[in-house]
Amino acid sequence: MTRVRVEGFTISLDGYGAGPNQDINNPLGVGGTDLHQWLIPTRTFQRILFGGDGGATGIDDDFAARGFENMGAWILGRNMFGPIRGAWPDMNWQGWWGDNPPYHVPAFILTHHARPPIQMEGGTTFYFVTGGIHEALDRARDAANGRDVRIGGGANTIQQYLRAGLIDELHIAISPILLGQGERLFEGIDVRAVGYECVQFVASEKATHVVLRRQGRNEA
Repeated sequence: MTRVRVEGFTISLDGYGAGPNQDINNPLGVGGTDLHQWLIPTRTFQRILFGGDGGATGIDDDFAARGFENMGAWILGRNMFGPIRGAWPDMNWQGWWGDNPPYHVPAFILTHHARPPIQMEGGTTFYFVTGGIHEALDRARDAANGRDVRIGGGANTIQQYLRAGLIDELHIAISPILLGQGERLFEGIDVRAVGYECVQFVASEKATHVVLRRQGRNEA
C-alpha cells in the first residue's frame, strides 16, 4: 500500500527548517546548509549526489538510506526546484541539481504557473502541478504504482499536507544548531491534535532522529 512520507527533513533546535533570505546563493537560506551536517558526509548522500562509493556509515546513513527505500514519486514545493518566483521568465532553469537530480523517479512540483514536463537524466522527470496538493498527490500515487510518495519540502509544502491529514509518517532530523529565524516546520500546527505520535527517537553525534506516525497507520 502506498504511504505518504516525509524523510530526512531537518530542523534546527529552535524549529527552523530553512534560514532567512533564500536566494540562488543561499537555497536553504542564510545558515541553512549547516542543518545538514549529519546528512552530507553519509555514504547514501555521497552515492546519490556524486556517484561515489565512500562516505560515513552508521545511524545517520541508516536514516538517509531509508529515505529512498520504496520511493516511487516525490512532491516538492516550487522553492525546492529553484529560486524563481512568479511566471517563468524563460525555460532555461531546470532545477538546483543539474542534469542528473537525486530523485530518479517522477517529481511533482507545486506551482501556480504551468510549465511543460522536464525529463532529466537518471529517471527523474519534473511535472509542474497547478491544481494544488490533492491533484499533486493523486498524480504522484498513480506514478508511484504501489510504492511510496515522499513529500520533499519545503516547510510550507509539508505544512499543507499535515493540515490536510495526508502524511502517514515523518522522519525529522533535529540538528544541534540555532538559526534564530527562517521557516518553522510546525508553525501554527498542533501536531498532536492532528493525530501524530513519536514512534522512534535515536541520537547520533550530529542529529537526533525522530519518527512521527499518524495514529491508526501501521508500518508497512
